[in-house]
Amino acid sequence: MPDRPEIVCICGSTRFVDEMSAANRDLTFAGVIVVAPGVFLRAEDHEADGLITNEQKTALDALHLRKIDLADRVLVVNPGGYIGESTSREIAYAHATGKPISFTDPV
Repeated sequence: MPDRPEIVCICGSTRFVDEMSAANRDLTFAGVIVVAPGVFLRAEDHEADGLITNEQKTALDALHLRKIDLADRVLVVNPGGYIGESTSREIAYAHATGKPISFTDPV
């Protein structure tokens, strides 16, 4: 028996906030420690004061790679098979570091 619960890092486009929240909930109820994006931007946020700077985006992207480092495996939330540029980078990083990767939808 492991000395701690499994740790899963959720990756995917932050436009899928509802799907990521559902995956987080399901994994948590299954006894998994979940690390996931902490900031979710929607298209309508760009028209309000929710726009982040390029520096903040770069920092968030780097932080998410550290979350992958902490994880035992990665779950990519990809409704309809969608994988964007940032998620592709995260998948490549997880692969390069030997993390098992699974997807919610076929790629």
